[in-house]
Amino acid sequence: MPVDPHAAIEVTAFKWVPPFAHGFVKDMRIRWALEEIATPYRERLIGGIFEDKSHDYLADQPFGQVPVYKAEGISLFETGSILIHLGEKDERLLPRDPSGRGRAISWIIAALNSIEPTLSALMLVGHAGAQKDWVDDAKNAVRPFAESRLEMLSNALGTKDWLEDRFTIGDLVMIDVLRTAPEDELVAAHENLSAYVERGTSRPAFKAAMAAQLDAFARNNPDME
Repeated sequence: MPVDPHAAIEVTAFKWVPPFAHGFVKDMRIRWALEEIATPYRERLIGGIFEDKSHDYLADQPFGQVPVYKAEGISLFETGSILIHLGEKDERLLPRDPSGRGRAISWIIAALNSIEPTLSALMLVGHAGAQKDWVDDAKNAVRPFAESRLEMLSNALGTKDWLEDRFTIGDLVMIDVLRTAPEDELVAAHENLSAYVERGTSRPAFKAAMAAQLDAFARNNPDME
């Protein structure tokens, strides 16, 4: 479903981020979910990731991040809350039975609270400590926490295609978190997690969302390769 400037749903995204972040900014998660349910949306592109944000934008997103979701008089921030809202509207994202719904939401929270922080810590150490003599020691101190959590996740996934009996927004968030792992071998150490990420990123909706995010960067940064 292409981006539609006349769509009722608005999703914010950055005009510019460093090249290493192309395809990884978190509006991807909302774009992906909307593609899964063939729902058009319009982009509201705001300044670069390091630019100061307007007071109006900070009223919508107190931390100046993306995305912000607006539709039908509702304004939401944080990808988890937006995805649950979308899931409530369409059972293709969130099961309607109480058990399935609860488990999918549990996996969203697990991805954001139990997996992503360990991977983000490792990434931040690498970027903040680039060319500094303490970075290797810091990475070595943080990495075991990420490895432990990924081993637990691998055990939970087992031989299943998805975390539960079907694809949900719990898988969408978990897969997007896993593909941002700052060291490829962290996920590659678990064959089932590698296959899980490949399965998710092979979905047509993911590919359409990725193309849309990259197109937005290309349109606003003509020198981007």
